[in-house]
Amino acid sequence: MTLIAQFIFWSSFSALIYTYIAYPLLAGFLARRRKKINQSPVDDTNLPSVSVLMAVYNEEKVIEEKLQCLRELNYPKEKLSIFIGSDCSSDLTNDIITRLQPDFPRLFFFPFRKRQGKPGVVNQLAQKALERIPSVEQHIFLLTDANVILEKNCLRNLTRHYRDKKVVIVDSNMVNTGLKKEGISQSENQYISSEVQLKNDESNAWKIMAGPFGGCYTLRASYFHPVPDNYLVDDFYITMKVIEQEGAVINDLEAICYEAVSHEIKEEFRRKARISAGNFQNLVTFPHLWWPPYRLPGFVIFSHKVLRWIGPFLMIGLLASALYLAFTIKSTPFWHFFYQVSILGVTTFLLVIPLLDKLLGVLGVHVLYLRSIRYFVLMNIALLKGFINFLKGIKNNVWEPTKRI
Repeated sequence: MTLIAQFIFWSSFSALIYTYIAYPLLAGFLARRRKKINQSPVDDTNLPSVSVLMAVYNEEKVIEEKLQCLRELNYPKEKLSIFIGSDCSSDLTNDIITRLQPDFPRLFFFPFRKRQGKPGVVNQLAQKALERIPSVEQHIFLLTDANVILEKNCLRNLTRHYRDKKVVIVDSNMVNTGLKKEGISQSENQYISSEVQLKNDESNAWKIMAGPFGGCYTLRASYFHPVPDNYLVDDFYITMKVIEQEGAVINDLEAICYEAVSHEIKEEFRRKARISAGNFQNLVTFPHLWWPPYRLPGFVIFSHKVLRWIGPFLMIGLLASALYLAFTIKSTPFWHFFYQVSILGVTTFLLVIPLLDKLLGVLGVHVLYLRSIRYFVLMNIALLKGFINFLKGIKNNVWEPTKRI
């Protein structure tokens, strides 16, 4: 039993250190040693036709700004079409889009009367776009959210990569706005920034990336696969289908877009738990893509995603095994002391620091280091909750927009 506990302790500890520290360092090292992804500009005549696919639900606060941002993109207007599906919005979203539609000759609006979730809306929009522009090699989908604002050259920078016929998905550089000392916005920004850099390093190292940010990425239309009705994370499912067909999935740091970051930890917890449940759906759907983990694409997906998704179980195993070993290994003073210190360290990290940060927050004191640890712990609890929801069964995939404004 002691040997089993030692195995659990050291394997859990090693897996956590590897996925959060060693793997990003390895990806960065390999990315610097290999040839960078071609980012040279493309003239207008060689740019592909783009269909914007955007599912919306109660986005009255941001939809007008979003449409204005699409109007101002530095992209040939004759090559850009916009397909918007409203998932039975109950606010002024539909009215705003209808009012602005005459200003967009190539905007096609579908106000669906029955809620079906983002994947269901995206599936229908893709079908509409393919009916209008047949699935030719130079037809690209831009999948984007209503609250994500694209920099003027974002789309041009994304589509320039499609000169390489192996490239299927190109992800953007998501930049957070509206950071505050209060709440979790700065911690969320740290996480997003590190994820963007890691995905870019994966792109340059292997031309395989463990999923794009769903708020803004492009996809060859011919590679689109409808997402199953009850799936929660459509962007990851679409990416896995592309990797299944050996398509390249990359990131472009020069394709910049902006998203107002979340401040409320309850909102972000709800969103992360939802994403977690969707992650486990994809985990059991595509086991052949992440196992075995010693070859591509399994190495990237397992190292970056799978180990992090099971992070809560690794932390539980780490603490439980340390507790067992601290009270059973008494014949060797060093290891007895080591596991006692391990218990202190793990409980301080997982419990004491989050409680201290919450108390300081009530007093108006905000320490980024403490807040980031609390954010990390709570997001892992959200992963655990998402796993429980997955086990219960996902009955529908309708969503509520995260409060960011």
